[in-house]
Parts: sequence; structure tokens; C-alpha cells
Amino acid sequence: MTDRRYAIDLIVTAQDFVECDWKSSLAEIEREGYSAMWQAFSSAARKASEDNRLSHGKALWLLADACSMMLSPKSLNEPFKPFMVMEGRRSVIPDDLSESDIAFYAEIVDAIDDAWLKARIADLVWLKQRPRNVQFALAAIDAYRQIPLDTETWVRGGHECWERAISLARMLRAGSGTRLTEMEAAVFDAFNTATKESGFLGLWLADLLDSNGFGRTHSSVIAQKLNTLAVDFEGDGDIHRSREFFDAASRWFDRSGDEAKSAEMTVAVAEGWVKEAIARASSDQPSHMVAASFYEKAIQIYRSIPRSQRSIHRGDERIAELHRHMNDAGEKSLDELGSVKTPGVDISELVENARKSVAGKSVQDALFSFANIYQGARVDQVRTAAEKILQQSIFRRLAGSTHLSRDGRVIAKQPAAGFDNAPASDDPALWAQMVHDYQILINIVVHGDIWPAHEVLLQEHRLREDDFIGLASQSPIVPRGRERLFGKALHAGYDRDFTVAMHLLAPQIEHMVRFHLKNAGVKTTNLDIDGIENENGLSTLMGLLETETVFGKDLSFEIKALFCDALGPNLRNELAHGLLDDDSFQSIHAIYAWWMGLRLVFNTFWNAARKAESDKGVEEK
Repeated sequence: MTDRRYAIDLIVTAQDFVECDWKSSLAEIEREGYSAMWQAFSSAARKASEDNRLSHGKALWLLADACSMMLSPKSLNEPFKPFMVMEGRRSVIPDDLSESDIAFYAEIVDAIDDAWLKARIADLVWLKQRPRNVQFALAAIDAYRQIPLDTETWVRGGHECWERAISLARMLRAGSGTRLTEMEAAVFDAFNTATKESGFLGLWLADLLDSNGFGRTHSSVIAQKLNTLAVDFEGDGDIHRSREFFDAASRWFDRSGDEAKSAEMTVAVAEGWVKEAIARASSDQPSHMVAASFYEKAIQIYRSIPRSQRSIHRGDERIAELHRHMNDAGEKSLDELGSVKTPGVDISELVENARKSVAGKSVQDALFSFANIYQGARVDQVRTAAEKILQQSIFRRLAGSTHLSRDGRVIAKQPAAGFDNAPASDDPALWAQMVHDYQILINIVVHGDIWPAHEVLLQEHRLREDDFIGLASQSPIVPRGRERLFGKALHAGYDRDFTVAMHLLAPQIEHMVRFHLKNAGVKTTNLDIDGIENENGLSTLMGLLETETVFGKDLSFEIKALFCDALGPNLRNELAHGLLDDDSFQSIHAIYAWWMGLRLVFNTFWNAARKAESDKGVEEK
């Protein structure tokens, strides 16, 4: 927490609030949002304290503290979180406020005529004051819903404010009166007035309606409006936005019961990826590798169309055609491949280079550098190094080893290497050495590259869960319908909650492997003695010969060594059986697994993200 900025026994009153000239502080800021308000109040508080106006200073500090907290509207128990956590210190949270601080907030609520400030102050009083007074919750709701539903306000925090107002109204149930219905109408009206010039606002408002169960009686109207906006964006050549709107229109048409229109919109989404693939392959700086990934995404989307509708759109024929395009692009991409080598440096220089690689960059460029800060394990190099160790180690040739779990169980036995000049590729001793060396390697990578770079990212960029969900929805490797799960997992890891990240990510990695193997025509099930067909687990899937063909030998090695081999971290199986404790979720293996998931998702997203950023820049100009 921050250092004390005023005497702990200093009590401030509503009179101090009136006299501290808080309105002048707000009048000087150029944009809406709590971040700007926090900075304005902090500067004014510091100036008041320097001028020995201590009561005014504390009043302003309390306003600054209230505005500094990050709103997490989906959490009922902890809706406010610190904006900064670093080296055992953090900024203010509601639990840091004293009873007298909350009493001060309660005293000034009615005197505040700024919607942003009134909402935050009333919300904090409702959260912390005991016994609770429902009037403060109602005041918070009414203030939150005064915040405009426009594009600029939305990205400055308006989205979270409306989400919080809806959450509070649901919590109060009948006690909120007609507010929930009124908010639904307000969001629906704002959606209806959204235009192409509003950018993504129409999509965001449709998602707000969807996530809160609103607009069900207007599903067809919402779908038609999203379709119209998608066509408008498509006409302007804005493939990225049109694809997003077509996708949302598909979901709303499906909700309205219009399966045919839903399928039509899904086809438009798939063809959007095809158009982007063609554009990437024919641009001034073509990337057939990116084009191949876009064709793959189009194929995935075509496969999601129900059979009854797929035939209407020649779906199977189109899938076969796109497979040919994808294979052609894949062959051409071989000429684009290059190698990235990490110089042999000590850990201190490695850490410094990692920090510099992401510092001072835009969020997209920083994430690109972070996702590619390490090339990933190269199985041929790992195998060669392991072979040399086995050949040179007399001890390893003479003796095997037994591997124990954290609770003392024997989970694997490694035989002696023997005295062959070069161990066979399927030698258990060689594999064990490779997994052992791999764990040493990722230890260095996490401490020298990932962790220090991640610290800089957290300091310089605030990324929300919706950002990662959006990223996942644009990544060809993420199966359709799993975008939110991948996004939530990546955001949790970004926020250093690796417990949540791993619980979400591990099963989604398994599903991703199974999904892409099935798409490649690989049988992923088995029949038991009773004739029941069961899906194979990740360990079995990684043992299939086709896995390396689909995922490549390097990624296949990493998934197997990291997630489903008893000699390694065995994250998938350990997690599935509840064998990981708190410390295990903060291990280098969990951190690396999260980063690897981010790398997989981000690298295929990168080109589309750059294009979207470029479009946004043109729009802002």
C-alpha cells in the first residue's frame, strides 16, 4: 500500500469537501474516466498538503483513492481491485478505508453532481458501511447509468460502469424497482442508434445485451442491425470489423430461431478469413504462413455450420477447396522460415534484454515481443544435447533412476542408458534426459526472459479480460466456441493468477489438440469392452503418429513434456486429479505453460491485430 499521506487521526467532514475546490480539479482534466480523475485529485491533494491545508488535502486524497481503484463488475465480493501491485506493495483497496473515511463518503454523496464520482463514492459506501443502506446502492446505480453509452466513454471505463450498475440492480432484485428494465431499454436504444462511424460500439452493446440476458424479445432486430453494420464495414474494405459483426449477427439469428440466416452469417465470417488470407498472400510483403493460418480458421468455421445448412452453402466442397489453398500456402511458407538464435549470455544480461524488448512499446508490439521472447524448445537440439550427456556420463550408463511424486508415490522409473555409442530415438533413458534438460531450459527462460518482461508489461499496459477474449477469437488455433475460455485463461495468467489460468488452460489445450487432430481426419476415440466409445486423453493423443504431422515435432514435444509425461511437470494429469497444491500453480512450469498458451494464440492473431490497429488509427485521424 502507498505511504501515509496525512495524519491517521485526521477526520474530515462535508465542509472540508465543499471547501477543497474539487470541482476545479475535475474541470481541468481533458477526458472522462477514473484514471484521469485519480490523477487530477492526486495532484490537487498534493498541492493542498504542501500549502498546509491538511483537511482539504485529506479530502482530496480520499477522492483520489476512490477513483484509483479498478472496477471489476463481475465480482460481487470484490468489485474494486488495486490498480497497481508491485514488489509486495499495492495501491488502495476498499479494506484500507477506515470507518471515518466511509462516513465521510456517506456524508458527501448527495452533494456530488458528477456522475462518475457520485457512482464510485456511493458504491464504496454501499460496499463497506455496516449496516448497509440500500439508498447508497440505488444512488450508485442511478449515477452509473448517467454515464453516456458512446464509443469514447466506453473505452474509458463506461463499459465497466454499466456492468456494475446492472450487477447491483440484479443483486437488489425487487429493491431496485424498474431500474433493470430501464437500463435494458437504454442499452437497446443506444444499440439502435449506433452507426458505422461508431466503430465497434454496436458490437460492444450487443455483447452487453447478450451477457446480461437482455434483448431476447428483440433478437431478430438486433441480428438484422448487426448484419447491416457488417455489410457496411465490408463495403469499406474493413474485413476485421465486418467479420466480427457477421459473427455476432450469426449468434443473434440463432437465438431468434432463424437457423438459415445464422448459417449465412457464419459463411460470411469464414469468407472474411479467406479474403484476409488472399490479401496477406498478395500484399507488398506477403506472408504465406499467415495466409495458411487464415485458411485454417475459415475451414474451422465452415465445419461449425450444421449439416442441414452446410449443404445449402456448398460447405463441404468449399472446405475441400480451402484445404487446397491452405496446403499451397503452407508449402510456400517454407521459404519464409528463418531461425532466431539466443546468444549465450549470463542471466543478468538476459533479464535486462528481456525488459528492454517490451519496454516503451505499444501494447500490440509489446505483446508480440513478449510472445516471441523465446523461440520455444527445439526438440532436435534437446535430443542432441541429451545424447551427449548420456554418452559422457558413466553414472547414467550404469544406473537408472526412480521418480517420486510430492506425496512419495513412484510415478516413473528410468532404466540405465547402457553402453551403446548413441542411444536409440525411442530409448526411455534418452527421453528421460530430454525431459530433464527441457525443465532446466524453461527454468532459465522463465527467470531470464518471461518473468522480467512480464513485469514491464504489467507496469506499462492494463489489459482486460475482454482484450484476451478478443485475441483468442481471432486466433486460428483456438477452436470455435472456446474463445472465452482461452481468453479468461490468458487474462488470469497475465494478472498472475496462475491457479485460475492453469485450471482453464490445461483442459483447453487438450481440447485444442483433439479438435485439430479430428479436423485432420485422425481417430481420437477408443471402444471399451462394453462397446462404448470414449475420447482419448491428452497423453494418448500425444502418442499418435499423426500428432507431429499436425502440430510439428517441436510443439508436440513441448505439449507432451509439459502437460502429460510423468517424468516432467505432468500438468494436465496432476491438475485433473487434484494433485497440485498452491505452490505448484506458481511454479516455473505453470508460468511457462501459460506463456506457451499465449504464444500459440497470439502469434496467429498478430497480423490481424496489426491490421485492426491500423484501421483504428485511420479512423481516429
